[in-house]
Amino acid sequence: MRIIRGIPVSPGVAISQAVVLDAEDVPVPRRVVPRSEIDGEKQRLADALAQSVADIQATREHVAESLGEDAARIFDWHIGMLHDDTLIRQFNRQIEQEQVKAEFAVYAWMREMAHAWQMQDSRMLRDRVSDIWDLERRVLSHLLETTREEIDHLEHEAVLIAHDLTPSQTAALDKTKIKAIATDAGGRTSHTAILAHALSIPAIVGLETITSEVNSGDTVIIDGHRGQVIIDPDAAQLLEYRQARKRISKFEDALDELAELPAETTDGETIELLANIEFPSEIEPALAKGAQGIGLYRTEFLFLATDGEPGEDEQYEAYKQAVELLGGRELTIRTLDLGADKIWKEDPTGHVERNPFLGLRSIRFCLQHLPLFRTQLRAILRASVHGPIKIMFPLISNVMELRQAKMILSDVMEDLDDQGIEYGADIPVGIMIEVPSAALQAKVFNHEVDFFSIGTNDLIQYTMAVDRGNERIANLYSAAHPAIITLIKDVVRAANRTRIGVSQWAWMPSQLPR
Repeated sequence: MRIIRGIPVSPGVAISQAVVLDAEDVPVPRRVVPRSEIDGEKQRLADALAQSVADIQATREHVAESLGEDAARIFDWHIGMLHDDTLIRQFNRQIEQEQVKAEFAVYAWMREMAHAWQMQDSRMLRDRVSDIWDLERRVLSHLLETTREEIDHLEHEAVLIAHDLTPSQTAALDKTKIKAIATDAGGRTSHTAILAHALSIPAIVGLETITSEVNSGDTVIIDGHRGQVIIDPDAAQLLEYRQARKRISKFEDALDELAELPAETTDGETIELLANIEFPSEIEPALAKGAQGIGLYRTEFLFLATDGEPGEDEQYEAYKQAVELLGGRELTIRTLDLGADKIWKEDPTGHVERNPFLGLRSIRFCLQHLPLFRTQLRAILRASVHGPIKIMFPLISNVMELRQAKMILSDVMEDLDDQGIEYGADIPVGIMIEVPSAALQAKVFNHEVDFFSIGTNDLIQYTMAVDRGNERIANLYSAAHPAIITLIKDVVRAANRTRIGVSQWAWMPSQLPR
């Protein structure tokens, strides 16, 4: 029995035989053509690019239908790359100047681009290398008239092991056969990670050596809660995880039976159950499970699903869709929580933060990128005419940050008034209490906002000085620590004094599989 730990990006537990996907890293030989055939090679290139765009567009439409438009935007970057004039000119220039076949020009230049991106400090660029491989293989498959090996020929359930998966491969996975994913490469913000989460397939990335540690046919356990792969588990581990899966399944079935019942304690206290989402497509399943609304819409995933900044209209459509799907139920939209482990773009100077969780993230990022922040606030306000919306600012650590954010919101409202653009009246504004300074100042903040939302994951992390993703000190990460209980109690008391709302959002506990 061996255990390898990586980065959990989609929760769940799977026990199955492994299928190891080959890297498909076959070199393309350099072949010279007569000058008279150069125009023909350029035409072959143009045809292959057009066919590849058509393939990607079909994949995009499939993902949009099954997972929603927000997840499908991942493939807009792929389509944009294959339409990029600079890239196409580079291919053609290499064909002309070196008199090589089109497939070698594509292979050589894409490899050079991928290598350059792998060497970058930017995590976003490094996470996009798999997208470059995806495009290279797709275009080469048309130029070489070959078909890449797909995984849909499987006749049994399996856990997919790969060095990395391209977004196209991930989107095409058959969930009835592929029960989990584990890869050597990848990060939390890679397109593959986002798609795996949207597909609800347990996934662990960043395992580094998993493809060399596992052979096809090996029995493996994927623990997407802890981020660990157990290879050749012993009888005790198999029994433990099989029982855990049964408990989880039984627990979920029991919850389904309770979905239509009121959320009420045995002593008659009513509790409002609200769901957390990344994409509007998750709203209908959440309501079917008994959610009474959305208490946290993580808008940063609109940005992580594409490499460009979503425009105001694009954001407005997403927020509007969420409002309309809820049909008058509560929708709390959290403004951008980029930074830390959710990297969208680096500092323009190329600076990489040594302590990203303590650095330029969340509201701090927004206050230093005002055009981006104002665009998001405009989109949220415009969507508020279609139904009730609350606005929530993340990672507020002092009163001046909050007042600055509220001032920008007021300025945006004035701009909309001047332009005659309608927005909802009396939109509640709240903050996430997720750092100790905010919790300790709750009695000051309660006069400034309409509601609190306690983000216990970060509150525990910052209070206990424990990296919640570090397995070696996981025993120190405790929601039951007296300091955490005291902070939560103080926040609730402060909220009750001024009769403002207070809620707590929670993630799936890491100990669930046990």
